[in-house]
Amino acid sequence: MSPVEVIGRDVAREAYRVRVDVAGSARTAFVPECLMETLRPGERPSHQQAYEWIAAHRGKIETAVIARAAARQPRPPYDLVTLAEES
Repeated sequence: MSPVEVIGRDVAREAYRVRVDVAGSARTAFVPECLMETLRPGERPSHQQAYEWIAAHRGKIETAVIARAAARQPRPPYDLVTLAEES
């Protein structure tokens, strides 16, 4: 399992940007905060909580990013993870 690096929070998307190594190439993706809703129901998770949640679920996030990079649909609820457009 490769590391999932948290880059920061995207306020407009209400998601955290993460970087995952996919076949030797770094891919950036968005992990929506709604996946973390059990941390603070009805509220946005703190940065610390979000980073810990992402670390605890890094395998499933990595799998979702790899699926997206291969133009496949990830399994729910990780189908909400989206790739950032490459620049």
